[in-house]
Order: sequence, then structure tokens, then C-alpha cells
Amino acid sequence: MESDGSSPIGMVCFEVGELDCERPSPSKRKSFHFEHRETWRPMNPTVRKFFDLPRLNPSKSPAPLVLVNGLAEQTESWFANRSYWSKSFDVKVPELLVYNGDSLHERIESGGEVTVDYLTERLAHFLDEYVQRPPYNFVGSSLGGQILLNYAVREPNKVNRLVLICPSGFHGDENLPMMEGVRRSQYDALVRSVFHRGQFASTELIHNIERKFQDRRWKKGVLRTLRGTVGHSVTHLLDQVSQPTLIIWGDQDQILSDVPGSIRAAQKIRRVRQVVIPGCGHAPQIEKSKIVNQIVVRYLNDQLKSIPSSLDPSRSVFLSQGKPVLPLVP
Repeated sequence: MESDGSSPIGMVCFEVGELDCERPSPSKRKSFHFEHRETWRPMNPTVRKFFDLPRLNPSKSPAPLVLVNGLAEQTESWFANRSYWSKSFDVKVPELLVYNGDSLHERIESGGEVTVDYLTERLAHFLDEYVQRPPYNFVGSSLGGQILLNYAVREPNKVNRLVLICPSGFHGDENLPMMEGVRRSQYDALVRSVFHRGQFASTELIHNIERKFQDRRWKKGVLRTLRGTVGHSVTHLLDQVSQPTLIIWGDQDQILSDVPGSIRAAQKIRRVRQVVIPGCGHAPQIEKSKIVNQIVVRYLNDQLKSIPSSLDPSRSVFLSQGKPVLPLVP
């Protein structure tokens, strides 16, 4: 395209007819002028975050934190914790136990038992297929603690740190009003047994549990899981756990029959630290969520330098009648 040199700076000329085989006469030429006068404006800071390459770098993404529930389903187990922990970690919540789910009932119908080993295999499959970023941090509650210890011994190189909340299977039996509550339809007793403070056993929660038990498929899933997991022990695994492990207990736990005995048994774990929360039942992550949330984040980030004396099991009043545990190593 020829320019007559008269176009001012900031103007672009396009002459119609330049691509014709025959050049049109000057009288037929038409010029279109597009003037560029936009001024530079900084990008909105909120939008800019989406184009911040360091934030998109996979190596800078938060470490995975995998939550494993006990007999309570995932939604009921971690509602007071997930948002807080998500500020520091990439939280994963595998649905290993869905009582009315197809996978569980296919297992039952095929004659298989719902055991700790079976649930451990489901956890391993989830991590290998859908996360694939070992080593992992874990938090497990009650039965979930048994699943995590099983996994940690099987796959030691895939585990970074463990947090176990009121884990079962360490010592003694479990008091499970769930079974008696189901037989007698005493759902209020079932729910209240989990908590030390009555306000957590709300009428809404009790009615929710009652509604679920009206679903025969859901109820069957619960009972078959109880049959396959109650009485399972992980005592033989404790001295094989090599990963740093934090165990959180409630001093008013009515589900575990012998909490002091469980604390002493846990000392077989080579790199264990333990805390006992006063005035708390079998679900500290709900009853004392603020304390638990902070302790878990600090521990997993290797920032828990000392245990407050009020949480030290060696100083807990409820151990006074039994053999005291050894002082915690800072």
C-alpha cells in the first residue's frame, strides 16, 4: 500500500481497491481512517491474580491434606474444619464410606466384608488415581485413624505427617451406643454419646440421623460396616509407624473404653506427640474446633514447638488413677 505521506501519527490508512487486478483511478479510491486514542490503564488487581505465573506454578501449590472420617460420614465429620485448613493446604475429602452408595452395596452383595483393609485399599486407590502428589499429610478421626495407620505402614514413602483424632483400636474396647441405639431407635442417646457438651447434640442433628436410619439401604450399610470393623486392633502396627504423628484425645471420651490405656499404647509410635483436650468427648474437631484447627495447622507445618501444659497428657487430672504417661518430648 502506498502512502502519500500525509497520514498523521496515530492514523492508519487502508485504500480500497488495492487488491484489484487493475489499479482504480484516484477518483474511485476510498480511504478509511481509524484513530487510536486509548490511554493505558492498569489491570484490575483481582483480574491480575489470574495471570500471576508464580501462582500458577504447580510446584508452589499447597501440599495435599487428606481427611479420613470414622463411622460418621465425611460431611458430618469435618464441617468445622475444612474451610480453616483449606487456607494452608489443598484439602481432599475422599468418600470412603457412603452407607447408601453403590460401591459399598456391591461389596456387600458380592459377599465381601467391610473391613479396615478394604477401606485402606479404597483410600490407596483414591490417592493413586485422583491426587498423585505424595507424600501426603493426613488427618483421621476414630476409625479413620486405623485406616491411616494401615496405609502409613503399607506405604511409608507416601506419608508425610499424621494427625489422629481419638483413634480407635489402640487399647481396650469401644463403647458403641450406635448398635444399641439402632436396635431400640434411641437416636438421641446415640448422638449424645459422641459429645461431652449437650449443645452439640442438637435436635436437628438427632432428627437428621433418625431420617437416615429410616433408609433401609443406608441402615444396612451402617450395620455391615460395624460388623466388619468393630473390635479391630492396630496395636501390632504402632511400633512400625515411622512418620511424625500427632494424636489428639478428649478427656471425656465415652466411646473409647480406656483413654489412658490408649495414650500409653500410643507411645509405641516412635515419633509421636499427644495432646488431651479437657472437657471434650469423642469429636474434638467439632467440640473444640478452634483449638484443633490451630494445632493441626501448626503441627503439619512443623511449627508446634511446645504443647501447652493444659493439654499435656502427663499432667491431665483424668490420668491420676492410672499409670502416668511419659512427659511429651517438645
